[in-house]
Amino acid sequence: MPGATNTQIKSVRLWTSPDNTRLVFDMNTLAAYSVFTLENPDRVVIDLQDARLAAPVGAVDYNNPLLQSIRSAQRNKDLRLVLDLKSRVKPESFILEPTGEYGYRLVVDLFDARVAGKAPEAVVAAPNPVVPAPVIATESRPENKPIPKAVDDKRYRDIVVAIDAGHGGEDPGARGPRGTREKDVVLAIARKLEALIRKEPGMRPVMVRDGDYYIDLRRRTQKAREQKADIFVSIHADAFTRPDARGSSVFILSERGATSEAARWLADKENASDLIGGVDLGGKDKMLASVLLDLSQTASVEASHDVAAQVLEGLKGIGEVHKGQVERAGFMVLKAPDIPSLLVETAFISNPAEEKKLQDEDHQQELARAIFNGVRGYFTRSPPPGTRLAYLATRQHIVAEGETLMTIAGQYGTSIDRLKSANKLADDYIKVGGKLRIPADGDG
Repeated sequence: MPGATNTQIKSVRLWTSPDNTRLVFDMNTLAAYSVFTLENPDRVVIDLQDARLAAPVGAVDYNNPLLQSIRSAQRNKDLRLVLDLKSRVKPESFILEPTGEYGYRLVVDLFDARVAGKAPEAVVAAPNPVVPAPVIATESRPENKPIPKAVDDKRYRDIVVAIDAGHGGEDPGARGPRGTREKDVVLAIARKLEALIRKEPGMRPVMVRDGDYYIDLRRRTQKAREQKADIFVSIHADAFTRPDARGSSVFILSERGATSEAARWLADKENASDLIGGVDLGGKDKMLASVLLDLSQTASVEASHDVAAQVLEGLKGIGEVHKGQVERAGFMVLKAPDIPSLLVETAFISNPAEEKKLQDEDHQQELARAIFNGVRGYFTRSPPPGTRLAYLATRQHIVAEGETLMTIAGQYGTSIDRLKSANKLADDYIKVGGKLRIPADGDG
C-alpha cells in the first residue's frame, strides 16, 4: 500500500456486534500500516507510517466484551496505536475507499480468539418450499382470534423468519433530505416485524442485525442458513437522484443473479460440505450437483415470488408502490439457493414526503404488518411438513356470531371451496356454534 504524507487520523469509531468488535479509523488520506498482536498482556498494535492523531482518541465503551482501552504514541513521524484487550483476539484489517460522507477508513475487526478457531456449525438446508394453491379469500385473521398454542413443541417446529435490516454501523445506507439514515428506519421496521412474528403461534423471528453494526452481505445469508430459516426478508429504504421518485418495491433474485450464484457455489470447494435442498453436494459429479442445485434454486425462487407477491399486495393497501409487480434483481442478500428470499424497498427515503412517513412509528408499524401478513399468508397456505403451522392447519374452527365462510377462509388462508369440500357443505350456510374442519394444504 502506498505511503502518505502526514496522514491524519481524524476520529475513531467503535461498533460492537454479536460476532466481532469493529474499529473504524477515519483518515484524510491513505497510510501504510501494519497490524499485529502481542501477549502478556493481550493487545493489538497498529503502526501507521507518517501519521498522527488530529485529536485525542475518544472514550472507549468499557462494556465492550473484547476491548479495554486504546493508547497512542508518536514515534517520530509514525503513529502507534495500542488496543488493550480483555482477552485474546484474532484481528482482521482492510482499507475502505472514500464514499459519501466518508473519506479513507482503516477498518480493524476483532474476533474473539476463543471462538474464531472453532469449526462452523453444520449447515442444514431449509425444507424445499411448497408452491401454494390459489387462494380466493383475502381477508386476514382477526387480531382478537389468536391461534391456540396447544401444540407439542417436541414434535413440531416453528417457521423461522430471518429478518435482515439493511446496512448498519459505519454504513448508514441512503440519507433523506432531512438527514434521516436508512440504517435507522429499516432497523425500526425490522424490530416491529420481529414483534409481530414473535406473537404469532408457529412462527419464530431471527434478527440478522439487531443493533447499529455492519454485517457482510454474504454473512447475512449465512446467518439465516445457520438458523435454518424458512424465509429471508431484507428491509431497505430506496434512494434516487430525483426527489419525486416514490413508492414501495419488492424484489426477488433475477435469473441472471441465480445463474451466476449457482456457478459460484459449484466452483467453490468449500461448498462440498454444504447441503442444498437436503442433498450433500460433496462427492457428486458436476452434472448431478448442477441439477440438484438448479432444482433447489428454482423452488426457492418460485416460493420467493409467491411470498413477495403477497407482501406487495399488502404494501399497495397502505400507500403507493413504485411498480405494480414483483421485480427481479441480483442483490447479494437474495442469493441463498435454498432459502426463499425477498428484499423490500419500503419507500424512497430521498423523497421528502416519504422520508417523513418513514420516521413515523405508525407508518413503520403498517409497513411491518404488510410484510408480516404476506409472510404469514404464504406459510398458512403452504406450511412445511413437521411444523406447528402444518399441524394447526388440520384443526377445527367453532363458528362465532357474524362470521361467514369468506371471513373464516381468510382467517386460515384457505378458500371457500376447500372449506365446503372438507366439511361436505352443499351451500354457504353455517350456524353459530357449528364446527368446521380446517383443511391442511392440498386437502379438500
